[in-house]
Amino acid sequence: MATDQGEVQLQVRFVTKQEQYAVPDSPYAIQSNVQAAELNTLVNAVLKETKPLIQKAVEFDFLVCGELLCSSIAEHLQEKGISTEDTLEIEYLERFPAPKPQECLMHDDWVSSVHTHDSWILSGCYDNSIHIWTTKGQHKLAIPGHTSPVKGVSWISIEGDQASFASCSHDQSAMLWVWNVPRNSVDCVVTCRGHDKGLECIAVAVDGKHFATGSWDNNICLWSASLTDEDNVPAKKRSKPEQGNSRTPKSTLKGHREAVSAVKWVDYNTLLSSSWDHLLKLWDCELGGIKQEIAGNKAFFDADWSPLNNSIVTASADRHVRIYDPRSTESIVKTTFTSHTGWVQSVRWSTTRDTLFLSAGYDGQVKLWETRSPRTPLYDLTGHEDKVLCCDWSNPALLVSGSCDNTVRIFKAKHATASA
Repeated sequence: MATDQGEVQLQVRFVTKQEQYAVPDSPYAIQSNVQAAELNTLVNAVLKETKPLIQKAVEFDFLVCGELLCSSIAEHLQEKGISTEDTLEIEYLERFPAPKPQECLMHDDWVSSVHTHDSWILSGCYDNSIHIWTTKGQHKLAIPGHTSPVKGVSWISIEGDQASFASCSHDQSAMLWVWNVPRNSVDCVVTCRGHDKGLECIAVAVDGKHFATGSWDNNICLWSASLTDEDNVPAKKRSKPEQGNSRTPKSTLKGHREAVSAVKWVDYNTLLSSSWDHLLKLWDCELGGIKQEIAGNKAFFDADWSPLNNSIVTASADRHVRIYDPRSTESIVKTTFTSHTGWVQSVRWSTTRDTLFLSAGYDGQVKLWETRSPRTPLYDLTGHEDKVLCCDWSNPALLVSGSCDNTVRIFKAKHATASA
């Protein structure tokens, strides 16, 4: 094999799972120093000849040996220790288009949590307030009620003229709220108390019937999300006046040794938690026991579960993002993503594409990743001028993040026409 790989000619075969872009299966001879841009030109030239109905050039990404090509083919193969003498199979797929910056939502303090549902955005703030916005940037309501920073917000349901959502705060309480949309008025209907320290995270189950909270007391509490006074506690028996009815946890999951940083529902009975104690835990909520425990080497600040790929993505104190496969019998860490220069504070999977996720960190960066490109993010979503504390991708069309610069930034994701 020639020592200067830039001069080597390669035989390549192009394959794709996106049938509308399939080209003939014959091999092509190319220089080994070509990069994705030249491959893109070549595939589009072949498409123009073989598929005259495709009028516009298509932007493609290329997978070589299962990883996105971000350098020349020669460098890529050298790194993988693969010979340039065999015919190389290159898979191509339509590139996810760059998200476009939209509105910037101004707050009076740090934004620590954000959650999107259809055309509405909830944000939680360090000035103890909750806010409702339209996705077009219109501010609907500022909601007082908590007495310390709000660390988690989550929509429960939006049906007709009524919406419900939950919040949690460092004031040791979670609250359930009802928003009358036509009147634009909000009532706290239930205050949930059961933690001994501030609450850090909240997650509503898929069925909307219960939710979980994680706290600095190292515990996870499970609660009913019912908006009626199911506990039937007479007002005069309450130890102190509360907003709405007071509620205690249905159960408490104990096992973490430090603050619980994230809770996520895997299914109706399984909960994922991450903690500053370097552990991820999967819980059986009915039995109250631990199904599985995964040890990391640093504090976990966030974790998210994807039902599309059955994997966990984590944010950590060592500046890395990792994907864990809890079903793996060998190495549970599937991939490590390195690009952030500060603590990674928040991670969220795409709800529609099993290979895409967001990360946000103390370096002020929000990054959109492809799981098959561990060192280079697909896109940097710039704009924040301080630490980014939270991100959300619940609405497939909107990538949302909140920061210590007192803003929520919105990026619009235009879906590639052929979703994988």
